[in-house]
Amino acid sequence: MTPTATAPQLLIEVDGRPATEADLRLRALDTYGHFTAMQIRDGRVRGLDLHLARLDASTRELFGAGLDGERVRALLRHALGDVRDASGRVYAHWPEGAGEASLMVTVRPPAAPDGRAQSLMSVPYLRPVAHVKHLGGFAQTHYGRVARKAGFDDALLTGEGGVVAEAAIANIAFWDGDSVVWPDAPFLTGITMGLVEPRLPAAGLPSVRREVTLADLPRYRAALVTNSHGIAPVGRIDDTVFPGDAALLKRVTELYDGVEWDRI
Repeated sequence: MTPTATAPQLLIEVDGRPATEADLRLRALDTYGHFTAMQIRDGRVRGLDLHLARLDASTRELFGAGLDGERVRALLRHALGDVRDASGRVYAHWPEGAGEASLMVTVRPPAAPDGRAQSLMSVPYLRPVAHVKHLGGFAQTHYGRVARKAGFDDALLTGEGGVVAEAAIANIAFWDGDSVVWPDAPFLTGITMGLVEPRLPAAGLPSVRREVTLADLPRYRAALVTNSHGIAPVGRIDDTVFPGDAALLKRVTELYDGVEWDRI
């Protein structure tokens, strides 16, 4: 590889070595685990501390022991090699009888939002143990496929009474003209949301959490989704079309773009 090596279509390492058939078979049969997903540019990641904290907290909750952040960083660096820009993931399992968590790192080409306004179809489903980015998300994949077949970009997960929680693979926020509103419901706090939400007030954008239902949607002027790819506007949810607010989107995107990248 050269210093400007291109990310492979898919590289998989397990605990710092190329994945074997046995490694992949174990993970195909055991979906009890968790992961984090990140965009890497010039060997750096936004919110690296949040990624490491997520991995440590979830490993403690699922397996009863923490995860050393320096180990995670070393395995990421090893998998990347000379690749500077990529999409990276770190998966944690704990095989039967093992003395520590086994970490699988994947490296793919980098990804970014395409700028299109997203359309979401509401579905009656909430993720179990929603605060953990866990594996085995059959229902999310299923409803995402159903939404795309119906002409939408993704699914919007909702609970009883049409309470909005999150998109299938993103957090969602709404703009009422005065505040950025995050749903008060069970959801996974994504890394991008974790970086943006606390920075909004200092940027002159009040940020609140309150219940949002499907019946409430017409009162909002705009909506946006955040995930590891970045920030994108939401043009409609079901039959509700949002007027949109280009100035809001610009301010939130600039706020996120201004977050410092951390060296792995």
